[in-house]
Amino acid sequence: MATRDSVQQLMQQCEEVIEFANMQFKDGQMQEHYNDQDYAKALAHIEQAYNDLMTMSLSATDAQREELHRMRLQLQQLQNQMIITPH
Repeated sequence: MATRDSVQQLMQQCEEVIEFANMQFKDGQMQEHYNDQDYAKALAHIEQAYNDLMTMSLSATDAQREELHRMRLQLQQLQNQMIITPH
């Protein structure tokens, strides 16, 4: 079973990934192709965080699973936005 601390730590990491990706997304919109490496790195961090959430949800309680699911949806939405929007 996932501990409350491990779930909270993962949620914090996901928030940091979202913050970094949002910065890269905004920069990418303003600078176009100037900073492709960091943009790609942000997408990779999103993918890794998504995979970590999936792994954690296997050992989570129902309430934790719901919280992880909501975070996973946020990551997916940002990832889709970054992929679809030309930068």
